[in-house]
Amino acid sequence: MSTDMSTEISAHSTTPSAPRVAIVTGGSRGIGRETVKRLAADGYAVVVGYAGNREPAEAAVEEAVAAGGRAVAVRADVADETQVAALFETAADEFGGVDVVVHAAGRMYLATVAELDLAELDAMHRTNIRGTFVVARQAAHTLRPGGAFLTFSTSVVGLSFPAYGAYSASKGAVEALTMVLARELRGRDVTVNSVAPGPTATDLFLDGKDEETVARLAAQPPLERLGTPADIAEVVAFLASPAGHWVNGQVVRANGGIV
Repeated sequence: MSTDMSTEISAHSTTPSAPRVAIVTGGSRGIGRETVKRLAADGYAVVVGYAGNREPAEAAVEEAVAAGGRAVAVRADVADETQVAALFETAADEFGGVDVVVHAAGRMYLATVAELDLAELDAMHRTNIRGTFVVARQAAHTLRPGGAFLTFSTSVVGLSFPAYGAYSASKGAVEALTMVLARELRGRDVTVNSVAPGPTATDLFLDGKDEETVARLAAQPPLERLGTPADIAEVVAFLASPAGHWVNGQVVRANGGIV
């Protein structure tokens, strides 16, 4: 995760205006990138937040434009309040404001509690916990009425898989923050929810797992497959939309039925 502020910004447009504006952190890969494309297809103007690799962020912008939306890519460390403020300022400057924030940026480190590397723990908590607070604080000041703030947890919080202790603990903190913020924004007409995917076929999930492990995890849901980034992006798009606005203060476990 970068700690240096960057002025790297790229923008493209195929339409003169968009009715709603979304910021997607972690928008250059995995679920975040699929969410960018899905929201663009609904006509959103999207700010693609990314940590350090400009190329996939540019690709996400191109996909958003091809889907019919408008997009801009901005480099920002989600745990750095100055960079996150600049991310939101770009949304206001380029598109006029912010209606939806999807905080998909995250870090995963797996180890048993006995073998835990505390430096890795600190790095993960900086991104997953501090980063969520930094983005949430900015969203609380910025989101327009009718808006939505979406965090990302994990279904592992309730499944207690071995080696997921540190990661699950960080996401448990995200869930707690989400529930409190939903109540703190009373009267603002802004919803706050968390999406908790189950095993999903992203690079983050697949990294370091052998075929046997992946097959075992894929067999766990009654639907007997891994989730896809598109599965999760559909849930996000619903919660972000006016159709999903009565859902508030919830953790949605999008996992194919794992219990």
